[in-house]
Amino acid sequence: MPPEAPEPGIPEVAATGFDRAAAEYERSRPGYPAEVIDLLAAELPVHPRSRILDLAAGTGKLTRGLVRTGARVMALEPLEGMRRQLEVVCPDVELVGGTAESIDVGDESLDAVTVAQAFHWFDLEQALAEIARVLRPDGGLAVLWNVRDETESWVADMSRVIRWDERQIADYKTTDWPSALRASGRFERVTRHQHRWEQSMTKERLADRVRSISYVAASPEADQQQVVDEVLALVADLPDTFPLPYVTDIYCCHRIE
Repeated sequence: MPPEAPEPGIPEVAATGFDRAAAEYERSRPGYPAEVIDLLAAELPVHPRSRILDLAAGTGKLTRGLVRTGARVMALEPLEGMRRQLEVVCPDVELVGGTAESIDVGDESLDAVTVAQAFHWFDLEQALAEIARVLRPDGGLAVLWNVRDETESWVADMSRVIRWDERQIADYKTTDWPSALRASGRFERVTRHQHRWEQSMTKERLADRVRSISYVAASPEADQQQVVDEVLALVADLPDTFPLPYVTDIYCCHRIE
């Protein structure tokens, strides 16, 4: 059965690719280290009295870490395939309807909003206006990305094989996010943090990791397999288990009161 039609405003490649590869996404994509959750708890802040929305939560890679803080966590994920995975791993999290540009919660009802691995899919101006609407005065926003560390040669070669830098979605790595957040006129006290870490990887998981990339997942199966085979050739001489290094980029800010 084909996936449901995407929500208005969701790019077709994201809607098709992520809906199709939700299981691969859950199996292979990294979560967020405890150090990153601790940083969010200190910056936003996040605590047992907080009401938080994990926006575009995907399969709950960040959501599950937020739950462990004891905060009241809600999640918004518009794609059915991703949402099904989210419901399995975070069964007690309240699901919210809508999209980043139209969030189904009341005005000034949230203490914090988090967006992991997704803001580059949004309409920036509309999403920031909507996030500001649902945040209480001085409420916190965190924008996060797990970025593959291309100082490792095979990782840089992987980006070349998947033609990552040719894709517009890779622009989030070069976007001046502090300026973009401030330019909205709705957020202040912008900080940036980075955390370097490694995900334990196997060749099977790496194959799923490649298939979970939106534009790879949206392509014909034969094309997917060709890309997978080329990436696996890069790690053919590595041990059965090997590290995939990441840098987690975290931008935090607060709604202007």
